[in-house]
Amino acid sequence: MFLNSILDTVWYPVLFDSPLNIARGVAFWLTVLLAIGFVLGALLLKGEQRQKFLRYASISAVAYACAVAMLFLIWTFVDDGIVTMLFVPILILIIAIAGSAVTLFFNRSKTVVTVLACIVGAAAVATLVCFGVYGAGQDSGITATDNALLYVCAAVLIVVIALFALFFGKKDKKGFDSKSISYAGVCIAMSFALSYVRFFKLPEGGSVTLASLLPLMIYSYMFGTRKGVFAGLIYGVLQAVQDPYIIHPAQFLLDYPIAFAGIGVAGMFADFKPLEKLPQVQFALGAVVGSAFRYLAHILSGVFAFADLGADPVGAWVYSLTYNSFVFVDIAIAIAVGIVVFSSKAFVKQARKFRPAEKKEEE
Repeated sequence: MFLNSILDTVWYPVLFDSPLNIARGVAFWLTVLLAIGFVLGALLLKGEQRQKFLRYASISAVAYACAVAMLFLIWTFVDDGIVTMLFVPILILIIAIAGSAVTLFFNRSKTVVTVLACIVGAAAVATLVCFGVYGAGQDSGITATDNALLYVCAAVLIVVIALFALFFGKKDKKGFDSKSISYAGVCIAMSFALSYVRFFKLPEGGSVTLASLLPLMIYSYMFGTRKGVFAGLIYGVLQAVQDPYIIHPAQFLLDYPIAFAGIGVAGMFADFKPLEKLPQVQFALGAVVGSAFRYLAHILSGVFAFADLGADPVGAWVYSLTYNSFVFVDIAIAIAVGIVVFSSKAFVKQARKFRPAEKKEEE
Protein backbone atom coordinates (compact mmCIF):
# COMPACT_ATOMS: atom_id res chain seq x y z
CA MET A 1 0.00 0.00 0.00
CA PHE A 2 2.76 2.42 0.96
CA LEU A 3 4.86 1.79 -2.17
CA ASN A 4 1.82 1.84 -4.40
CA SER A 5 0.77 5.22 -3.04
CA ILE A 6 4.20 6.61 -3.99
CA LEU A 7 4.33 5.04 -7.44
CA ASP A 8 0.82 6.21 -8.28
CA THR A 9 1.52 9.81 -7.24
CA VAL A 10 1.56 12.42 -10.01
CA TRP A 11 4.15 15.15 -9.73
CA TYR A 12 1.86 18.19 -9.88
CA PRO A 13 4.47 20.86 -10.72
CA VAL A 14 4.43 19.62 -14.32
CA LEU A 15 0.70 18.89 -14.37
CA PHE A 16 -1.53 21.78 -15.48
CA ASP A 17 -4.81 19.92 -16.04
CA SER A 18 -6.90 21.78 -13.44
CA PRO A 19 -7.04 25.21 -11.76
CA LEU A 20 -5.72 23.72 -8.50
CA ASN A 21 -2.77 22.02 -10.20
CA ILE A 22 -2.00 25.22 -12.11
CA ALA A 23 -1.90 27.15 -8.82
CA ARG A 24 0.27 24.47 -7.24
CA GLY A 25 2.64 24.43 -10.20
CA VAL A 26 3.01 28.21 -10.21
CA ALA A 27 3.63 28.23 -6.44
CA PHE A 28 6.21 25.45 -6.83
CA TRP A 29 8.35 27.14 -9.48
CA LEU A 30 7.96 30.61 -8.01
CA THR A 31 9.07 29.31 -4.60
CA VAL A 32 12.12 27.65 -6.14
CA LEU A 33 13.12 30.89 -7.90
CA LEU A 34 12.60 33.02 -4.78
CA ALA A 35 14.58 30.58 -2.60
CA ILE A 36 17.48 30.59 -5.07
CA GLY A 37 17.38 34.38 -5.25
CA PHE A 38 17.39 34.70 -1.46
CA VAL A 39 20.38 32.36 -1.04
CA LEU A 40 22.39 34.06 -3.81
CA GLY A 41 21.64 37.52 -2.44
CA ALA A 42 22.60 36.54 1.12
CA LEU A 43 25.88 34.98 -0.05
CA LEU A 44 26.98 37.45 -2.72
CA LEU A 45 26.08 40.80 -1.17
CA LYS A 46 28.30 42.36 1.48
CA GLY A 47 28.06 44.92 4.27
CA GLU A 48 25.18 47.39 4.18
CA GLN A 49 23.88 46.01 0.90
CA ARG A 50 23.45 42.58 2.50
CA GLN A 51 21.69 44.06 5.55
CA LYS A 52 19.34 46.03 3.35
CA PHE A 53 18.67 43.01 1.15
CA LEU A 54 17.95 40.76 4.15
CA ARG A 55 15.61 43.35 5.60
CA TYR A 56 13.51 43.60 2.45
CA ALA A 57 13.80 39.89 1.73
CA SER A 58 12.53 38.99 5.21
CA ILE A 59 9.28 40.91 4.88
CA SER A 60 8.87 39.62 1.31
CA ALA A 61 9.35 36.00 2.43
CA VAL A 62 6.76 36.33 5.20
CA ALA A 63 4.30 38.12 2.92
CA TYR A 64 4.75 35.51 0.18
CA ALA A 65 4.35 32.56 2.57
CA CYS A 66 1.23 34.07 4.12
CA ALA A 67 -0.22 34.84 0.68
CA VAL A 68 0.34 31.25 -0.50
CA ALA A 69 -1.06 29.88 2.77
CA MET A 70 -4.21 32.01 2.55
CA LEU A 71 -4.70 31.14 -1.12
CA PHE A 72 -4.73 27.39 -0.54
CA LEU A 73 -6.55 27.70 2.78
CA ILE A 74 -9.41 29.64 1.17
CA TRP A 75 -9.37 27.27 -1.79
CA THR A 76 -9.72 24.31 0.57
CA PHE A 77 -12.51 26.05 2.48
CA VAL A 78 -14.48 26.81 -0.70
CA ASP A 79 -14.16 23.18 -1.77
CA ASP A 80 -15.55 22.08 1.65
CA GLY A 81 -12.23 20.52 2.57
CA ILE A 82 -12.00 22.25 5.94
CA VAL A 83 -14.67 23.18 8.48
CA THR A 84 -15.33 26.73 9.67
CA MET A 85 -14.11 25.93 13.21
CA LEU A 86 -10.64 25.25 11.79
CA PHE A 87 -10.68 27.73 8.90
CA VAL A 88 -11.30 30.88 10.96
CA PRO A 89 -8.57 30.48 13.63
CA ILE A 90 -5.98 29.41 11.04
CA LEU A 91 -6.82 32.40 8.87
CA ILE A 92 -6.55 34.72 11.88
CA LEU A 93 -3.19 33.18 12.82
CA ILE A 94 -1.83 33.71 9.30
CA ILE A 95 -3.05 37.31 9.27
CA ALA A 96 -1.49 37.88 12.72
CA ILE A 97 1.88 36.55 11.52
CA ALA A 98 1.76 38.62 8.33
CA GLY A 99 0.73 41.77 10.22
CA SER A 100 3.46 41.24 12.80
CA ALA A 101 6.10 40.86 10.11
CA VAL A 102 5.03 44.08 8.41
CA THR A 103 4.93 45.95 11.72
CA LEU A 104 8.41 44.74 12.72
CA PHE A 105 9.75 45.97 9.41
CA PHE A 106 8.93 49.53 10.47
CA ASN A 107 9.15 49.34 14.26
CA ARG A 108 11.19 46.86 16.33
CA SER A 109 10.93 48.41 19.78
CA LYS A 110 10.64 46.09 22.78
CA THR A 111 7.07 47.21 23.42
CA VAL A 112 5.98 46.45 19.87
CA VAL A 113 7.78 43.10 19.90
CA THR A 114 6.10 42.12 23.18
CA VAL A 115 2.63 43.10 21.96
CA LEU A 116 3.06 41.28 18.65
CA ALA A 117 4.42 38.18 20.38
CA CYS A 118 1.35 38.12 22.63
CA ILE A 119 -1.00 38.52 19.66
CA VAL A 120 0.64 35.74 17.62
CA GLY A 121 0.92 33.54 20.71
CA ALA A 122 -2.76 34.02 21.55
CA ALA A 123 -3.74 33.24 17.95
CA ALA A 124 -1.59 30.09 18.01
CA VAL A 125 -3.10 28.91 21.31
CA ALA A 126 -6.61 29.61 20.05
CA THR A 127 -5.85 27.58 16.91
CA LEU A 128 -4.59 24.67 19.01
CA VAL A 129 -7.71 24.78 21.18
CA CYS A 130 -10.01 24.81 18.14
CA PHE A 131 -8.19 21.83 16.63
CA GLY A 132 -8.43 19.99 19.94
CA VAL A 133 -12.15 20.70 20.34
CA TYR A 134 -12.81 19.68 16.75
CA GLY A 135 -10.85 16.45 17.13
CA ALA A 136 -12.59 15.61 20.41
CA GLY A 137 -15.97 15.89 18.72
CA GLN A 138 -15.12 13.43 15.96
CA ASP A 139 -15.94 9.74 16.12
CA SER A 140 -12.41 8.40 15.79
CA GLY A 141 -13.16 4.81 16.83
CA ILE A 142 -10.09 4.79 19.10
CA THR A 143 -10.34 2.46 22.11
CA ALA A 144 -10.10 3.77 25.68
CA THR A 145 -6.65 2.17 26.09
CA ASP A 146 -5.27 3.68 22.89
CA ASN A 147 -6.88 6.99 23.83
CA ALA A 148 -4.98 7.05 27.12
CA LEU A 149 -1.73 5.95 25.44
CA LEU A 150 -2.02 8.73 22.89
CA TYR A 151 -2.17 11.36 25.62
CA VAL A 152 0.67 9.72 27.56
CA CYS A 153 2.89 9.58 24.47
CA ALA A 154 2.15 13.21 23.64
CA ALA A 155 2.93 14.30 27.21
CA VAL A 156 6.16 12.28 27.39
CA LEU A 157 7.45 13.62 24.07
CA ILE A 158 6.65 17.19 25.11
CA VAL A 159 8.67 16.73 28.31
CA VAL A 160 11.62 15.07 26.52
CA ILE A 161 11.82 17.73 23.79
CA ALA A 162 11.55 20.47 26.42
CA LEU A 163 14.40 18.91 28.43
CA PHE A 164 16.58 18.67 25.32
CA ALA A 165 15.85 22.31 24.49
CA LEU A 166 16.63 23.47 28.04
CA PHE A 167 19.80 21.40 28.45
CA PHE A 168 21.40 22.17 25.08
CA GLY A 169 20.12 25.74 25.16
CA LYS A 170 21.37 26.65 28.64
CA LYS A 171 23.91 29.06 27.12
CA ASP A 172 21.37 30.65 24.77
CA LYS A 173 20.34 34.24 25.21
CA LYS A 174 17.16 34.34 27.26
CA GLY A 175 13.98 35.79 25.81
CA PHE A 176 13.08 36.90 22.32
CA ASP A 177 14.44 40.18 21.01
CA SER A 178 13.41 41.92 17.80
CA LYS A 179 16.16 40.22 15.80
CA SER A 180 15.35 36.67 16.91
CA ILE A 181 11.64 37.24 16.30
CA SER A 182 12.29 38.69 12.85
CA TYR A 183 14.49 35.78 11.85
CA ALA A 184 11.96 33.33 13.30
CA GLY A 185 9.28 34.86 11.10
CA VAL A 186 11.51 34.63 8.03
CA CYS A 187 12.57 31.03 8.66
CA ILE A 188 9.04 29.85 9.46
CA ALA A 189 7.80 31.60 6.32
CA MET A 190 10.50 30.06 4.15
CA SER A 191 9.88 26.58 5.57
CA PHE A 192 6.15 26.96 5.08
CA ALA A 193 6.56 28.17 1.49
CA LEU A 194 8.99 25.35 0.69
CA SER A 195 6.58 22.82 2.20
CA TYR A 196 4.37 23.44 -0.84
CA VAL A 197 7.23 22.27 -3.04
CA ARG A 198 6.29 18.61 -2.68
CA PHE A 199 7.73 15.76 -4.73
CA PHE A 200 4.94 13.46 -3.60
CA LYS A 201 2.15 13.36 -1.01
CA LEU A 202 0.92 10.34 0.93
CA PRO A 203 -2.81 9.51 1.31
CA GLU A 204 -3.07 9.73 5.13
CA GLY A 205 -0.82 12.76 5.48
CA GLY A 206 2.90 13.36 5.05
CA SER A 207 4.98 14.39 2.04
CA VAL A 208 8.53 14.71 0.74
CA THR A 209 9.48 18.32 0.10
CA LEU A 210 12.35 20.41 -1.22
CA ALA A 211 14.30 20.87 2.04
CA SER A 212 11.34 22.62 3.69
CA LEU A 213 12.71 22.03 7.21
CA LEU A 214 16.16 23.48 6.47
CA PRO A 215 15.29 27.11 7.39
CA LEU A 216 13.98 25.94 10.80
CA MET A 217 17.15 23.92 11.39
CA ILE A 218 19.34 26.89 10.48
CA TYR A 219 17.33 29.08 12.84
CA SER A 220 17.95 26.63 15.69
CA TYR A 221 21.68 26.63 14.87
CA MET A 222 21.75 30.44 14.92
CA PHE A 223 19.56 31.22 17.94
CA GLY A 224 19.61 28.01 19.97
CA THR A 225 17.36 25.09 20.74
CA ARG A 226 14.93 26.93 23.00
CA LYS A 227 13.90 29.39 20.33
CA GLY A 228 14.20 26.66 17.71
CA VAL A 229 11.63 24.47 19.45
CA PHE A 230 9.23 27.40 19.72
CA ALA A 231 9.62 28.21 16.01
CA GLY A 232 9.09 24.54 15.14
CA LEU A 233 5.92 24.44 17.22
CA ILE A 234 4.47 27.44 15.37
CA TYR A 235 5.43 25.87 12.07
CA GLY A 236 3.74 22.63 13.13
CA VAL A 237 0.46 24.45 13.69
CA LEU A 238 0.73 26.08 10.26
CA GLN A 239 1.41 22.68 8.71
CA ALA A 240 -2.14 21.72 9.63
CA VAL A 241 -3.28 24.36 7.15
CA GLN A 242 -2.18 22.36 4.13
CA ASP A 243 -3.81 18.96 4.55
CA PRO A 244 -5.38 18.65 8.01
CA TYR A 245 -5.86 14.99 8.87
CA ILE A 246 -7.20 15.00 12.42
CA ILE A 247 -9.11 12.25 14.21
CA HIS A 248 -8.02 12.93 17.79
CA PRO A 249 -6.62 15.88 19.81
CA ALA A 250 -3.52 13.97 20.94
CA GLN A 251 -2.97 12.66 17.41
CA PHE A 252 -3.08 16.28 16.19
CA LEU A 253 -0.45 17.26 18.78
CA LEU A 254 1.83 14.36 17.83
CA ASP A 255 1.57 14.80 14.06
CA TYR A 256 1.84 18.58 13.97
CA PRO A 257 3.13 20.78 16.87
CA ILE A 258 5.15 18.09 18.69
CA ALA A 259 6.63 16.48 15.56
CA PHE A 260 7.94 19.78 14.23
CA ALA A 261 8.87 21.22 17.62
CA GLY A 262 11.32 18.29 17.75
CA ILE A 263 13.04 19.73 14.66
CA GLY A 264 13.88 22.74 16.83
CA VAL A 265 16.67 20.84 18.61
CA ALA A 266 18.65 20.69 15.35
CA GLY A 267 21.05 23.33 16.67
CA MET A 268 22.02 21.31 19.74
CA PHE A 269 25.62 20.77 18.55
CA ALA A 270 26.23 24.34 17.39
CA ASP A 271 28.49 25.01 20.41
CA PHE A 272 30.15 21.59 20.47
CA LYS A 273 33.83 22.62 20.45
CA PRO A 274 35.39 19.34 19.16
CA LEU A 275 33.43 19.88 15.94
CA GLU A 276 33.93 23.63 15.70
CA LYS A 277 35.90 23.28 12.45
CA LEU A 278 33.29 20.96 11.02
CA PRO A 279 30.04 22.98 11.01
CA GLN A 280 28.58 20.59 8.44
CA VAL A 281 28.86 17.76 10.98
CA GLN A 282 27.45 19.95 13.78
CA PHE A 283 24.45 20.70 11.62
CA ALA A 284 23.96 17.15 10.34
CA LEU A 285 24.10 15.54 13.79
CA GLY A 286 21.55 17.97 15.21
CA ALA A 287 19.33 17.51 12.16
CA VAL A 288 19.37 13.73 12.64
CA VAL A 289 18.33 14.04 16.31
CA GLY A 290 15.57 16.50 15.45
CA SER A 291 14.31 14.23 12.70
CA ALA A 292 14.33 11.28 15.09
CA PHE A 293 11.90 13.18 17.33
CA ARG A 294 9.67 13.90 14.35
CA TYR A 295 9.75 10.26 13.21
CA LEU A 296 8.96 9.00 16.71
CA ALA A 297 6.00 11.38 17.04
CA HIS A 298 4.56 10.20 13.71
CA ILE A 299 5.11 6.54 14.59
CA LEU A 300 3.32 6.81 17.95
CA SER A 301 0.46 8.67 16.35
CA GLY A 302 0.17 6.03 13.65
CA VAL A 303 0.30 3.07 16.04
CA PHE A 304 -2.45 4.25 18.38
CA ALA A 305 -4.57 6.66 16.35
CA PHE A 306 -4.52 4.70 13.08
CA ALA A 307 -4.28 1.19 14.54
CA ASP A 308 -7.32 0.07 12.56
CA LEU A 309 -5.26 0.34 9.37
CA GLY A 310 -2.77 -2.21 10.65
CA ALA A 311 -5.26 -4.69 12.17
CA ASP A 312 -3.34 -6.45 14.97
CA PRO A 313 -0.85 -4.60 17.27
CA VAL A 314 2.19 -5.97 15.45
CA GLY A 315 0.70 -4.98 12.12
CA ALA A 316 0.00 -1.48 13.44
CA TRP A 317 3.65 -1.02 14.41
CA VAL A 318 4.89 -2.38 11.08
CA TYR A 319 2.47 -0.20 9.14
CA SER A 320 3.37 2.95 11.09
CA LEU A 321 7.12 2.30 10.85
CA THR A 322 6.85 1.73 7.11
CA TYR A 323 4.40 4.48 6.28
CA ASN A 324 6.32 7.16 8.18
CA SER A 325 9.63 6.19 6.60
CA PHE A 326 9.00 9.07 4.18
CA VAL A 327 10.57 11.21 6.93
CA PHE A 328 13.98 9.72 6.08
CA VAL A 329 13.73 10.85 2.47
CA ASP A 330 12.49 14.30 3.45
CA ILE A 331 15.25 14.81 6.00
CA ALA A 332 17.94 13.38 3.72
CA ILE A 333 17.17 16.11 1.19
CA ALA A 334 17.27 18.80 3.91
CA ILE A 335 20.57 17.52 5.34
CA ALA A 336 22.18 17.26 1.89
CA VAL A 337 21.26 20.86 1.05
CA GLY A 338 22.23 21.98 4.56
CA ILE A 339 25.70 20.45 4.27
CA VAL A 340 26.25 22.42 1.07
CA VAL A 341 25.07 25.62 2.77
CA PHE A 342 27.25 25.06 5.85
CA SER A 343 30.25 24.45 3.60
CA SER A 344 30.27 28.18 2.92
CA LYS A 345 32.64 29.89 5.36
CA ALA A 346 30.84 33.19 4.84
CA PHE A 347 27.51 31.65 5.81
CA VAL A 348 28.91 29.89 8.89
CA LYS A 349 30.58 33.12 10.02
CA GLN A 350 27.29 34.99 9.77
CA ALA A 351 25.34 32.20 11.49
CA ARG A 352 27.75 32.02 14.42
CA LYS A 353 27.45 35.74 15.09
CA PHE A 354 24.15 35.01 16.80
CA ARG A 355 25.61 32.42 19.16
CA PRO A 356 26.09 33.95 22.66
CA ALA A 357 29.13 31.73 23.34
CA GLU A 358 30.86 32.94 20.21
CA LYS A 359 30.27 36.55 21.14
CA LYS A 360 31.75 36.10 24.59
CA GLU A 361 34.88 34.50 23.22
CA GLU A 362 35.36 37.28 20.65
CA GLU A 363 35.06 39.89 23.38
